[in-house]
Amino acid sequence: MMSRRPLLAMPLAALAAPRLAAAQSQPAGAWPNRPLRMVIPWPPGQQTDVAGRLVAQMLTERLGQPVVPDNRPGAGGQIGTNIVAKGTPDGYTLLAGSLGPITFGPLVSRPPYDVERELAPVALYGEAPFVVLVKPDSPARDLAGLIAMLKARPGHYTYNSSGVAGAQHLVAALFLAKAGLEALHVPFQGSGPALAALLGGQVDFGFDTPAASGRLISAGQLRALAVTTSRPSPLVPGVPPIAQAGGPTDYHVDSWSSVMVQTGTPRPIIDRLHAAIVEGFGGPDLRDRFANIGMAVTGVSGPDAFAARLRRDWATFRPVIEQLGIRAE
Repeated sequence: MMSRRPLLAMPLAALAAPRLAAAQSQPAGAWPNRPLRMVIPWPPGQQTDVAGRLVAQMLTERLGQPVVPDNRPGAGGQIGTNIVAKGTPDGYTLLAGSLGPITFGPLVSRPPYDVERELAPVALYGEAPFVVLVKPDSPARDLAGLIAMLKARPGHYTYNSSGVAGAQHLVAALFLAKAGLEALHVPFQGSGPALAALLGGQVDFGFDTPAASGRLISAGQLRALAVTTSRPSPLVPGVPPIAQAGGPTDYHVDSWSSVMVQTGTPRPIIDRLHAAIVEGFGGPDLRDRFANIGMAVTGVSGPDAFAARLRRDWATFRPVIEQLGIRAE
């Protein structure tokens, strides 16, 4: 991602100087003394939107200033993400960050922002697996059975996604690549149509979140074969991880929610934001509300751990994306 941009040869301080000067015009100790904005780069009702609003409400209570949600959807989350990336690093504009525009966007397209250069991690707080799904009448009774099917007839079976280079496509592509399998990708315009195609038997298997598939699994309309996390998920009880169900042992992917700010935001502000988020998730109320929207909160990653996590994810997905030539349409 970074090697493709000659601007990165410039010193970081030179690139960030104008915004740093603006941020330094107000001492960090005075923050916050006016309302904040939480930019949500997705439409209302989407999982990142609901999670972002819950955190905005919690931060309003803990910071003593309103944190106002601001939906700026479009371009797979890139429009809203770019608004924050190009803003003033004074701690008053927050980003509800998520997997698509932060992890996948820089790998499959050329977004107008540079995650490593322009966005600073604050906290990663909500996680959810993807679930490997088939219809109840599928001959694949478990993940080992699905793998055996795919090995027996390479390229014959099909899987769905919400679109080329979207999260579902890339999560499935990584699984297939690590397992040495071939299947035909059938993209749809959104996760709803993709799930409907699986229910209707137009495709043979797919990957989706517990938020989208949980009720269908409970109702017996879909069978869950495995989850993509390294450990079992409380969101899908009784369903084993891919690594424990006969799949690749080094496979681990999850969806997540986070707060990010502009690079150059004073570290005391970042630390205070992180501390407020940790405190907010300290009791069961907010964790339970996240579970109701299909996300688990088992801890809150701090700025440094969050940044390291992003680097690991880029290193995991980049070779597969380059090998398969996946590009956003």
